[in-house]
Amino acid sequence: MSTFMAKAETISRKWYVIDAAGKTLGETAVKAATILRGKHRPEYTPHVDCGEYVIIINAAKAVLTGNKLDQKKYHHHSGYISGLKTVGYRELMEKRPEFAMELAVKGMLPHNTLGAKAFTRLKVYAGETHNQQAQKPETI
Repeated sequence: MSTFMAKAETISRKWYVIDAAGKTLGETAVKAATILRGKHRPEYTPHVDCGEYVIIINAAKAVLTGNKLDQKKYHHHSGYISGLKTVGYRELMEKRPEFAMELAVKGMLPHNTLGAKAFTRLKVYAGETHNQQAQKPETI
């Protein structure tokens, strides 16, 4: 008996919609990262990009448990001397909730070319509407 290895050419990709309203940020990100990576499929192969497309709606209504909304910080550097910028998650969720969700999902994907390719298949929207109705996405 031989092990089945998926090939990139034979993979057919579907679209899925995840509603983040009332769910925790991490729970939604885990579900999205699993689908983007393709781990939910029986023909999953670690070295082949066999993931699917994910649309996350209502990212602004995702919740953070405990004191994370006040204590968790997002740091990035401008590249200049003393260019470290720090933003609290309360401010980040008010101004750019899509970015907060993207950060959570991106951190759960592999940090290589497979993860970068999978991340391009993620679409995040703060509200309930999205532009991918033509792809006939399935709701999770």
